[in-house]
Amino acid sequence: MATVHIQTDRALLAVHFPSIAPMTAPQFYEFCQANRELRIERTATGEVIIMPPAFSDTGNRNVKIAQQLANWADQDGSGEPFDSSTGFTLVNGATRSPDAAWVRRDRWDALTPTQQASFAPLCPDFVLELRSASDRLTALKDKMVEYLENGARLGWLIDRKHRRVYVYRPQQDVEILEQPDVVQGDPFTLDLARIW
Repeated sequence: MATVHIQTDRALLAVHFPSIAPMTAPQFYEFCQANRELRIERTATGEVIIMPPAFSDTGNRNVKIAQQLANWADQDGSGEPFDSSTGFTLVNGATRSPDAAWVRRDRWDALTPTQQASFAPLCPDFVLELRSASDRLTALKDKMVEYLENGARLGWLIDRKHRRVYVYRPQQDVEILEQPDVVQGDPFTLDLARIW
């Protein structure tokens, strides 16, 4: 049975299709091509999650985060930045789209042009999720763990509502920062003054 989850501002709704198997990676790619106006992710079990467009305040903060990451990446030159519309196919088969991501240049350059032009088959080295009003914190925490389990070296979950940043690193406990002005880490430092 295939299941499509639709995220609303209040809940995650599940729509079940009993005669359809979970989507394979190629089917998911075709589904995304046919529905380019949607924000879509796929879980490791083949369930599809359709998310609403970002609210204006979240989109504003997302672009400010992406701007800082892109500016740093241009100066540093050791990797490539990606915005919230980018999908990555993780080792576990999920296709995820973090709000911001960065991949080391050697890993990015090792991909074929075809792989780069699709949902790149890798987990970014750095991932960032910005909690919006419609996001469930537990679901975002689960995504951060999934990123680490699939190869991320650093992850930041920013909870604007509570002014907290959860810092994820492999084989380490989650670090919780209360109302920080900046978040420092490898690969870069994020100024939170315009994000809060």
